[in-house]
Amino acid sequence: MGILDNLKEKGHRLTPQRVMIVNILEESEGHISAEEIYSHLHDRYSYTNISTVYRTLELLKELGLVTQTDLGEGIVRYHEVTKGHHHHLVCKGCGKVEDLPESALFVLRDKLWSDYHFRAELSHLAIFGYCQKCLEEGKT
Repeated sequence: MGILDNLKEKGHRLTPQRVMIVNILEESEGHISAEEIYSHLHDRYSYTNISTVYRTLELLKELGLVTQTDLGEGIVRYHEVTKGHHHHLVCKGCGKVEDLPESALFVLRDKLWSDYHFRAELSHLAIFGYCQKCLEEGKT
């Protein structure tokens, strides 16, 4: 079930702006910021403002339809959950971002539960450090 179907099923209005924001999210190849969404939206529909984008993204996040993360740029980026859960390794030296499958953190999730009785929600993380190339070049 897509985002628009979920919104409709949960009784939320499908305004033209919401539909376009969802379409932009679904069309994006990776993670996209509210500002980038607004820029695309404004090109197509100039009668909107950035607060509409933020309110829509907050609603989608509350409904569990998008995740948000900061990849170290100080910018919150959004990702549609139906595109899969994954995490990111972010190099502080060169800025390279590498996707990490969700399964890579299963051991950590299980360890947090067994040792601390804490159920971690590891749905979308950015882990910062240094890639091998930067370590070899002394960029730490």
